[in-house]
Amino acid sequence: MQINISTIAAIFLLCAAHPSAHAGGESWSTLSAAQQQALAPLAQQWDTLPAKQQRHLLATAKHYPRMTPEKKQRYHDRLPTWSQLHPKQREAAREKYHAFSKVPAEHREQVKQMVKQEQEKKAQQSASGVVETVTK
Repeated sequence: MQINISTIAAIFLLCAAHPSAHAGGESWSTLSAAQQQALAPLAQQWDTLPAKQQRHLLATAKHYPRMTPEKKQRYHDRLPTWSQLHPKQREAAREKYHAFSKVPAEHREQVKQMVKQEQEKKAQQSASGVVETVTK
């Protein structure tokens, strides 16, 4: 079977014109009002997000209408930070979340305190490292 250049060009144009072929995925203006409300903190950067990240965010936005006002606020507060993480950082966060969800409820507070202490220790070490560097 022989394919000529015009056939290849036509296939290329069809693929390029398909909405899923664009790096940004869905445009903000094509989202429903409910999706826009849920993802409002990302309105300015939405069109620049990778399609895969948009799909994940749209999947989480489906739960938004059923959230309590407190959970909606928490979701909105965390969206910008989450969207700025590198994909590997998001994956690590998901893994930690899944690992934590396996911890029995009676031990979760203890684990939270251990993690908090470890974070504080790292913050103190990095702060003292900066001070030492500046004073030298």
